[in-house]
Amino acid sequence: MTTFQELCLSEAISRAVSQMGFEEPTPIQAMTIPLVMQGRDVIGRAQTGTGKTAAFGIPLAEQCDPELESIQALVVTPTRELAMQVAEELNRIGQYKRIRSLPLYGGQEITRQIKALKQRPAIIVGTPGRLLDHIRRRTIRLEQVQMVVLDEADEMLNMGFKEDIEAILAKTPTSRQNLLFSATMPVNIQNLARSFMHDPQLVQTNPREVTVASIEQEYIEVDENQKMDVLCRLLDVQSPEAAIVFARTKRRVDEVTEALSSRGYSADGIHGDMTQSNRDMVMNKFKSGVSEVLVATDVASRGLDITGVTHIFNLDIPQDAESYVHRIGRTGRAGEKGRAVTLVTPRELRHLGYIQERTRQEVTRLPIPSVDDVKIGLRKAAIENLLAAASLENIAAYRSLAENLLEEHDPVTLVAAALKVMTREPDQTPLHNLTMAPPIIVKGNYTARPKRNSPKGRPNQPRNDHKHRRPKAY
Repeated sequence: MTTFQELCLSEAISRAVSQMGFEEPTPIQAMTIPLVMQGRDVIGRAQTGTGKTAAFGIPLAEQCDPELESIQALVVTPTRELAMQVAEELNRIGQYKRIRSLPLYGGQEITRQIKALKQRPAIIVGTPGRLLDHIRRRTIRLEQVQMVVLDEADEMLNMGFKEDIEAILAKTPTSRQNLLFSATMPVNIQNLARSFMHDPQLVQTNPREVTVASIEQEYIEVDENQKMDVLCRLLDVQSPEAAIVFARTKRRVDEVTEALSSRGYSADGIHGDMTQSNRDMVMNKFKSGVSEVLVATDVASRGLDITGVTHIFNLDIPQDAESYVHRIGRTGRAGEKGRAVTLVTPRELRHLGYIQERTRQEVTRLPIPSVDDVKIGLRKAAIENLLAAASLENIAAYRSLAENLLEEHDPVTLVAAALKVMTREPDQTPLHNLTMAPPIIVKGNYTARPKRNSPKGRPNQPRNDHKHRRPKAY
C-alpha cells in the first residue's frame, strides 16, 4: 500500500498532512497525487468522503510558489459551503509552506473579498457566479494561473453553470494543468472534459469503497402518503442524536421542515434558495446541537462536513448509486457507527435493487414501526435522558429536595412519575401530504429488486406482484 512518504512530499506539506491526522493516502489520493505531480491532466471519478480534496489539494500546495504574488491555482465549486470547506482544507495543507487559499462566493460582501484579495492568495476557491463577478470587475486576474480544478463538476452542470465555467476557463492560460472531479461521468461531463483538457488520465474509485461497513443500511417499503408519519415514527423509535433527512426538491425540504416542527421536533431545512446568512445560521444551530434534525437537498448538502451525525433518513430515494453513497457518507465518520434508512415506494423497489448492485451493499428491509414501537422508543429515550442527567455534576442543589421526597414517598413511585413526566407522548398532529417528488428517471435497463429479507427471522415469502398491488405513488 502506498504511503505519504512514498509520494515524495516536501517537509512542509508532510508536516501539515501529518498534523491533519492523515496516516496513509486513500485510493483516490494514491492514484491522483503522482499524476498531478507529473503535470498530467486528471479526471477523477470520486464521491465526497473519499479524500478527493486532499487528492488535488496536496499537489496544488506543493506546486505553488509562496514567493509569487499572483494567483497560481483556481478551484471552481458548485456551492458556497463546498467552497468554504475546500479553502479551509487547502489552508491547512499549505499552512507551513505559507500557501494561502481564499474562498469567493455569493452572499458575502464583495468589498470584503476585494480587501482579502489584496493579501495575494496563491489559490482561489470560488463559485462560478462570484468568480465571474470578480473577473468583470477586474479584481482578480487569472493570466498566471497554472492549475484549474473543477470540483463536483456534475453538480455544476446540473445547476446550469456550463457557460459560466467556459467563460472562466477562457480567462486562464491554455497551457494550464486541468483537474476535473465528478461523482458521475455522464455524456455532458465527458464533452466538457474533451473541450478543455489535454490527454487526461482517468482515475476512479468504486462506490462501495466509500460505503463503509460502519454504516448500517436499511429500507422501509411505504406508500408516498405515509412517508411523513413513518419518518416521525423512526425519529421516535431510533432517537438520533443528530440526523439529516434528504428530500428531492427545495419545496419538499420546506414542507418536511414545517411538518416536523409542527410535531415538536427541533428541525431546520437548508437548500439553494436560502440566503447565505440563513444557511450559516441553520448550520451553526445543527452543529451546536440546538437543532437535532437537518432537512436538506443533495446540492445543499455538498461540502457539508459535519461530525456526530448518527442517522441519515432518505425520505426520497436518490437518483443514482453515487448520490446514495454521498448521502449516507454524512454519517459513520471518523470511525463512528452510523445508520441510514431509505423510504421506498413500491414502484421504486427496482431502483433500490439497482443501487444495491452498484454499491455491492446489502440494504436490510425493515417493517414500518408500530405505535407500540414508538412508545417503547420514547420511554427508552426518557430513561437515557434521566441517566445522563444523573451523571452531571450540577445536580447537587437538587439532592436535598430528593432526600425530602424520599422520606415521604416510595422511591419506585417517584422514579416512575419522573419517567412519565419526561416521556413525550406520540404526537398525532395531522400532517398535510407533501408535494409529490419528481419521479426517478431510470437510465438503462435493470431488473434487480432488493432482497426481501425478514428483519425478525421469518422465512422469505414469494412475492406475487399482481396480488400485492399498491396504490400508485405518482
